[in-house]
Amino acid sequence: MIDRYARPAMKRVWSEESKYDKWLAVELAACEAWAEEGTIPQADMAKLRGARYNLKRLDEIFQRTRHDMTAFTRSITETLGEEGRWIHLGLTSSDVMDTAQGLQMVAAADLLLAEVDALREVLRSRALEFKDTLMIGRTHGVHAEPITFGLKLALWWDEMNRNRERLVAAREQIAVGKVSGAVGTHATVLPSLEERVCARLGLKAAPVSNQIIQRDRYAHYVTTLALVAASLEKFATEIRHLQRTEVREAEEPFSEGQTGSSAMPHKRNPELSERVCGLARLIRGHSVTALENVALWHERDISHSSAERIILPDSCMALDYILSLFTQVMQGLKVYPKRMWANLESTGGLVFSQRVLLALIEAGMSREAAYEIVQRNSMKGWDEGLDFRDLIRGESQVLDLIPSYALEELFDYSYYTRYVDETFKKAGVGR
Repeated sequence: MIDRYARPAMKRVWSEESKYDKWLAVELAACEAWAEEGTIPQADMAKLRGARYNLKRLDEIFQRTRHDMTAFTRSITETLGEEGRWIHLGLTSSDVMDTAQGLQMVAAADLLLAEVDALREVLRSRALEFKDTLMIGRTHGVHAEPITFGLKLALWWDEMNRNRERLVAAREQIAVGKVSGAVGTHATVLPSLEERVCARLGLKAAPVSNQIIQRDRYAHYVTTLALVAASLEKFATEIRHLQRTEVREAEEPFSEGQTGSSAMPHKRNPELSERVCGLARLIRGHSVTALENVALWHERDISHSSAERIILPDSCMALDYILSLFTQVMQGLKVYPKRMWANLESTGGLVFSQRVLLALIEAGMSREAAYEIVQRNSMKGWDEGLDFRDLIRGESQVLDLIPSYALEELFDYSYYTRYVDETFKKAGVGR
């Protein structure tokens, strides 16, 4: 378990007390429904509303019965009179456990959605802040063409919007209950009672069930958490790259008195982003287990149960934590525009190679001939540390087709950013 990282609200959702509170809520909702059906007398129902479980007694009974639902119900009925016989009437363990677990996952999803919204807002704000901050775009880790740092963050903001939609859909998929008795036939529980119980708890009744809520729903939920985590890992990996000493275009917040190494006092490491990446891997691993839990024997077995006791709370607590952590990283992220400019210029204008290539083609040169000229000068500039722009200015075949004034216009960085405003508008970042 990752209790070390768990934030208090999410930790409460997955606490033993929360689990048993929800089990009790399901049991009492079933009793209320039976009372509405006329099976439980109103006088007994009035007493049942005060029913409580006892954790200490529950543990004692479990040591003998080795069955948590039996221990739970007995810890309740021991404190009741004759009305205790109505507890768990017609139900099977999974009616209570799976319905209650759905309530936990819904509560967890609501906390995660709040964290997603907090990160989205920070990304939007910082994207606008650096909308026009020029930097080099990289492919394969190698300089490509200029972008802006704000455009990079707008991309992340847009991705988190999709993640929010996915999380909302996963919440809806899991917001179901099942009160249909052993193997799901409703032989001991009326279909109308299931509807009433689920409605009382704020859930939908599963249209069809066997003894459990089907685990494709759980797999959808956990794989959605893994996908959100994968996005965070992607963003955090970028921060790690930008913080490398040789790049140093952006840097995690580093507080006064903080140390980066026990041996090297100068170190400022991207350890928060590295933590995000590490825990994202944990969640991704849990998604595989969730997928493997879909296939169970016949109407159910419990091979899924032991794994879910780990993967559900751990995935939710880990994602909640790294969402909050990465939001803090982005809030305090240090950005170095001067360093971005220095890196942009470090290759002596090589970023303009495609502009020159296209200009030569438009002026009438074949693509093959134009590519040879531009590549030859690019490689010379790269290998010898010369300025590509000066090399092109001295290339007679280029000057024969492109006037000097037009050539200089090709070396204008604003060419690459002229549609940034339009992109922000299209993405809705400025709203």
